[in-house]
This record gives sequence, structure tokens and C-alpha cells, in this order.
Amino acid sequence: MHIRRCATGIEILAPAKVNLFFEVLNRRDDGYHEVETLMVPISLYDTLWFESAPPGKVSLVARWGAGLLRHTAKVQTGEPPSALVFGNLPQGEENLAVRAVRLLAQRAGTDWGAKMHLVKRIPAAAGLGGGSSDAAAALLAANWIWKLNWPTDILADVAAEIGSDVSFFLKSKPAICRGRGERIETISGLAAVHLVMVQPPAGLATALVYRHCQIVTPPRQVEPVVNALGHNKLSDLGPIAHNRLLGAARTLSPWIDRTLKVLRGENCPAIGMSGSGSCCFAVCRTAQHARYVAARLRCRQPGIGWIQAVCTV
Repeated sequence: MHIRRCATGIEILAPAKVNLFFEVLNRRDDGYHEVETLMVPISLYDTLWFESAPPGKVSLVARWGAGLLRHTAKVQTGEPPSALVFGNLPQGEENLAVRAVRLLAQRAGTDWGAKMHLVKRIPAAAGLGGGSSDAAAALLAANWIWKLNWPTDILADVAAEIGSDVSFFLKSKPAICRGRGERIETISGLAAVHLVMVQPPAGLATALVYRHCQIVTPPRQVEPVVNALGHNKLSDLGPIAHNRLLGAARTLSPWIDRTLKVLRGENCPAIGMSGSGSCCFAVCRTAQHARYVAARLRCRQPGIGWIQAVCTV
């Protein structure tokens, strides 16, 4: 998270994330799944402005950033795939950021209010954690503006009640996440990774992907991926990068295989899918290589979806 003061409150840049490894271990009694995943924040940000409001008043207005389409593409009825879906944004009480602020106020026993303005650039239903990142940003902002001064570990307890990935975004550092995603082991010393992200014109619902996931034993191990990144051996990632949810996503959306086929043709060290999808990625050798691949795809594959060159941060 990047936080700075502004005229009437604070501004927070809330990053997206990518899963460079994702294994599903088992289904828990509470309906969630036990996972082990390597998550890293990337240089793609939503912006949240937060200021105080009258007691008990919590509001949020959300909009897509300039240049992002706001209507729902109907690919299945013949609308061109280039009409990328960013979709309708949840406003007010339906937004995770509002739910986070209200829950924090409840846990803190305060009636402080909040007025929020959110500009979205992270695609929804993409496996990039945009909603979770926004919720974490709202928690950090409220903690600061309301002068609660809660440490991150205490905020993480609130974050875990909101969503599995929210705790990760409180620190926004590379980490191995376990449990249902709320147990965070921060990892240092990883090489920066330049990627091209491709979000196809149709998203995927996380719960649906998990329901179709087939758990396999023995599970794959995250350590080889961590070691490869720690030694900056991107060429080693191809055979060890892994996402257990990929098989389920492929059965649910034809866009996954189409997108991966396009990325496979770019001769990158590794390709994969982030989280529960539908956003796919290619690991590139350098920043220049990532920009070249992104520009090439925009020219040659205009119907494949939203394309962005990013870097892990």
C-alpha cells in the first residue's frame, strides 16, 4: 500500500496481486479450502480516498478509471470479444470496503463515520484480489483517520473476517499464505518479476471454481518456486509454476485455454493463471520484454481482452 495525506483525508494506492504458486490441500469443515499459495503484489493499483464523516455515516462511491469500459459485454450473444467487461461496481453497503469500515467501527466500539471515493483499475472476477485490496486499504485508512492506532496484527483479525486475502494486503509484501489465505508468512529476497497480465472478456466466480476443483495428493510444494525466485532463475519457473484451480477454471471458461495458448506463443519463461482466474499471466525476462509482449498482443490479439505489463512490488 502507498499512503499519503491529501487535503481532507488520505489517499491510498491499493495493489493487485498475482499467485505464482497455488495448491489446494483439502476442504475444511467450515466450507473453505485449505490452501498454500505464493502471492506477490504487483504494480497495478486501485485508488481510495478516505475522509471523516458525521458519526455513523459510512459512504462510498466507486467508478472505473479513465479508459476502462463500464458496460457488460455479452460475448455469448455475439458481441465482439474486444468489448471487454469491467462490469458494474458494487456501491455503498455492497462494497467490501464499506463492510470493512463498518466491521472495524463495530470491533473498536466507535461511531466514527467515513466518506470514501474509489477509482478501480484492477479487473473484477480476475483472481487479482482487487476487492480484498480495497477492503485492506479501507481498514488502514480508518485506523489512521480515526486514530485507533491498532497494530497490523490486530487489524489482521478484522481483515480475516472480511475475506481470505484481505490480511495479505495489509502489508502487501510477497508471502506464502496458508489456511484459507489468512495465515501470512512474509518472504524477503525474491527477485522482481516482470509480467504481462491478460484478463479475458469473461470473469470467473471464485466459489464456483473451488466447487469444481479436484484435490490431488500428494500436493505440489511451493519451495521450488520460492528458491527459483530467490536466485533469480526465471528459466526454472516453467515446469514448477502451478495453480491447482487451473483445471477447474478451464472447464468453466473456454477463455482460459484460449488465453494460455496465446501466451504460450510468446516464448516466455512461464505462463499461468492467477488465483481462481480468469486473469492469466506470462513471466517475462525484463521490463522491456514485458512491454514488448504486451504491445505485440494488443496489436495481434485485440479480442483476447485487457492486457497490461506489470512488475512485482
